[in-house]
Amino acid sequence: MMKKLIPLLMLVASPAMAEEVATEMAKAEPFFSLRSTEFVVTIAFLAFIGLLIYLKIPALLTGLLDKRAEGIKASLDEAKALRDEAQKLLASYERKQREVQDQSARIVAQARDEAAAAAAKAKEDLKASIARRVKTAEDQIASAEAAAVRAVRDRAVTIAVAAAADVMANSLTAKDGDALIDGAITLVEARMH
Repeated sequence: MMKKLIPLLMLVASPAMAEEVATEMAKAEPFFSLRSTEFVVTIAFLAFIGLLIYLKIPALLTGLLDKRAEGIKASLDEAKALRDEAQKLLASYERKQREVQDQSARIVAQARDEAAAAAAKAKEDLKASIARRVKTAEDQIASAEAAAVRAVRDRAVTIAVAAAADVMANSLTAKDGDALIDGAITLVEARMH
């Protein structure tokens, strides 16, 4: 098939060459001459059309179009069947939806009754819980208050001891400082116990 196409393509390409040759030649050439561009193009076009008919391209194109039309028809038939099936499913789901709505209305009514009973019990439990938490909070506040007083007292003693040691270290001799530190330590130990 390719061997048949090559001479035809050369023939189709020849109009450009024929035109070039024709312009170089005299312009008054007769139409049925191979030197006439129009004649060569007409012959090439007719040869091309003849080749298409010889290779049965129109029948091939018609066959392809028929196959495509059959494919589209099959797709449309399938789509119609799917639509019918979808409508059946939709009707089934709508029926089930109504049943579920009725059932959910019953469940909601039952849940409201249970919620009202649970709310009353929760109020009672909440009152008792609040009373317990208030008592626990008061106990924690008292405990925290005692711990804070104890921490402040301990911190004040530590700061006082450090300040006294600092003052004594700067103003006293080593011998006097040792005696004062020993006395302060004894005093702090006595107060802490």
